Amino acid sequence: MALSPGRKAARAAVAVAALGGMSFGASAIAATPGPAAHKASAPASAAARTASAHQRTPRPPQVVTQMIGRGTVDGHRWSVALEFHRTLPKGYTLPTLPDGTTPVASSLLCQRMYIGGVRIDHQGGPWADCQPVDGAHDARVAGELGLWGLHEKGVSGSRLMVAKPEAAVAYGVLSLSDGTRVKAVTVTVPGTVYRAWAAPIPDGRTITAVDQYDARHRLLSHDTNWH
Repeated sequence: MALSPGRKAARAAVAVAALGGMSFGASAIAATPGPAAHKASAPASAAARTASAHQRTPRPPQVVTQMIGRGTVDGHRWSVALEFHRTLPKGYTLPTLPDGTTPVASSLLCQRMYIGGVRIDHQGGPWADCQPVDGAHDARVAGELGLWGLHEKGVSGSRLMVAKPEAAVAYGVLSLSDGTRVKAVTVTVPGTVYRAWAAPIPDGRTITAVDQYDARHRLLSHDTNWH
């Protein structure tokens, strides 16, 4: 049947509309979201951002161990590390003070010292040479200095001098009886104020002086009471 020009144009318009609805309908909705589509995508985007933030911010480790110093003395390897527990570990009990109370503390700082593969004070159990601290920024620890060894409480044999100095101390220098000088740099446990330096003393040597310096090499303390 023949169609008039007007009817042909009408049928062509219908065909084009049908093809347009089939070919371009889905892409048009995706490319031009309306108000409803925008509202629906917002919560999903926020959830994705939150999940991504959690992945980028991992929890800090429960125990942080920082090597302070290591080397060889009298043919034996030695090392000193600070071990910070963010919470009081299972099995550890706060000590009782002379007045019957316990110290205010939520964390534990341990000083792990080895000579020849043997941990100093291991006879005292796993928490020997550990002290309770109140979190990661307890200033009460600063200023400590001690001499440690495996024999006679550190007065003979191979020994280690360990200091937990004030914040200004950049390094310490031991002057020994044979004229040698041993330098030890202060190292800080990441995320805390706890710091230390450590130096070895060979068997048969005595300490004539312990000097501590700041980063500009200015003398901060001079101690001649150690042997």
